[in-house]
Amino acid sequence: MFQTFDVLSSPQDGPPRLARLRAELKRRKLSGFIIPRADEYQNEYIPASSDRLRWLTGFTGSAGTAIVMAESAALVTDGRYVLQASRQVDQASFEVVHSADVTLEAWIGKHLPKKGILGIDPWLHTANQIALLKKVVEEAGGRLEKLASNPLDAIWQDRPAPPQAKIMLHPLSLAGEDVGHKLARVRDALGLLNASHCVLTQTDAIAWLFNIRGGDVAHAPLPLAFALLPRKGKVQLFIDPQKLDVDVRKALKPTTELFPPAAFADKLAQLAQGSTGILVDPASAAAAIADIISDAGGKLIAAADPVHPMKAPKNSAELAGTRAAHRRDGTALVHFLHWFDQEAPKGKIDEIAAAIALEKFRAASGELRDISFPTIAGAGPNGAIIHYRPTVETNRLLDRDSLFLVDSGGQYQDGTTDVTRTLAVGTPSSEMRRRYTLVLKGMIAISRAVFPAGTSGTHLDALARQFLWREGLDYDHGTGHGVGSYLSVHEGPQRISKAPSAVLEPGMIISNEPGFYKPGAYGIRLENLLVVTPLEVPTDGERAMMGFETLTLAPFDRHCIDARLLDIEERAWLDAYHARVLREIGPTLSVTLRNWLAKACCRL
Repeated sequence: MFQTFDVLSSPQDGPPRLARLRAELKRRKLSGFIIPRADEYQNEYIPASSDRLRWLTGFTGSAGTAIVMAESAALVTDGRYVLQASRQVDQASFEVVHSADVTLEAWIGKHLPKKGILGIDPWLHTANQIALLKKVVEEAGGRLEKLASNPLDAIWQDRPAPPQAKIMLHPLSLAGEDVGHKLARVRDALGLLNASHCVLTQTDAIAWLFNIRGGDVAHAPLPLAFALLPRKGKVQLFIDPQKLDVDVRKALKPTTELFPPAAFADKLAQLAQGSTGILVDPASAAAAIADIISDAGGKLIAAADPVHPMKAPKNSAELAGTRAAHRRDGTALVHFLHWFDQEAPKGKIDEIAAAIALEKFRAASGELRDISFPTIAGAGPNGAIIHYRPTVETNRLLDRDSLFLVDSGGQYQDGTTDVTRTLAVGTPSSEMRRRYTLVLKGMIAISRAVFPAGTSGTHLDALARQFLWREGLDYDHGTGHGVGSYLSVHEGPQRISKAPSAVLEPGMIISNEPGFYKPGAYGIRLENLLVVTPLEVPTDGERAMMGFETLTLAPFDRHCIDARLLDIEERAWLDAYHARVLREIGPTLSVTLRNWLAKACCRL
């Protein structure tokens, strides 16, 4: 199994650890300290050795920040995780704060004492984040201090060892572009900015650039590494040498010089002394990196990482691979849905059993390298916890006449998948069916969208929410995130969200996942992955137009659909989608499963 259902933390651990941290802060004469869920690479998924937030608070979500003062402490997180955080942390020790109600900065402004000193680890915050914190702290009459060492590390006695996963080569047949061509494109971008070098800190960008994959973080094939990329000459790549075998070293030798990660700061400082300009992304690189350059007298160029806009649009080889991965994944999903249809009504299936069954169906292909994130398998009220992960403590039987939300994905060498279906156990209520159908209508609206070149996901987000909004409903997460090509299941810069986002370009893969959540009752989310696709300009049209190709292949649960709420075009889209699922997945199945799928995909 690629996932565990063990309890990774306990609220009871929080109070004694918080007391020890406060003692350390007092010893250092600090009024407070910020603990983000971050590592020095600013990864979304971090190794256990860097998960300071979980160790201190018990919170296991992928987005959150703790702030500790002498007399108060808080965990600030977004709408995806508020319910989860309330269960996982000791609320007598940590106030759980919804970031939409009170931002981290607002909480600091209220609780930092006058002339207080707020400490931060500059390796765990970006330059942009620190600039905002500095402003808030100074307005509160305090001082922000960048620390040379992390006070939490001083008290974390049982800290896990850093990861040592081996590096693998990603074949050119799947990457679609060799390292030399990728480097040339990055160097052209540096030339436009008059930068002599670029600091690369994001591990998915480094993995993509050098056509390598790793396993240093759970569920994403990422190697922990830094890189210093010059406009001319070899790249300095900082990666643990124990992770590299002979073949990987040979492949990297023409383009790189290899160094251990411990050499990064010194090499960067040496480089800064003679450079004409080093590009660092203030939104993604640790602030400590910019400090090293400035302290060495180097010229800092604050600009966006040039790799991400190159990585986001997938080339023809990457798209061919992801289509193959989704067909394979679709077969596994149909096996699971058939199993669920047979077993769930018996009343003996729980969340963990369903998650295990789904992973086994994926693994049966022989191609599964990992799951792309821990399976979200929420029965009844657990489905209303947006990023719920079942554990042996929270595991729940699937009740009759309820909903079961399952959000899952696979990592295959040719592609990354992410799919959500909400399934009926027994007979759903009329309210459940109505709200499921409103979510489905929003999903179809995104799937059918036609938009001019230059459109961003921000412009499309309301298409998914409009039907919920009409009934006074909404959901507290974005509608879509970018997805990598056998990389991170969450990647930028593309997304569909109320927040500002990048322009959607052909080849970008993005999720389409509206939802609705009724706390204490049920959750609904439906998700397909899409790829941005150019469309033919209509007759008499004047602008280049784009739309989406759906990648995910799995039927929706007909028991949840109130067909009366769908208009003719929505029905036509759904019928066409189900016909395609049957056409592409049906031939991979046994006769029994193919007959089941035919019923699941019949016309409304």
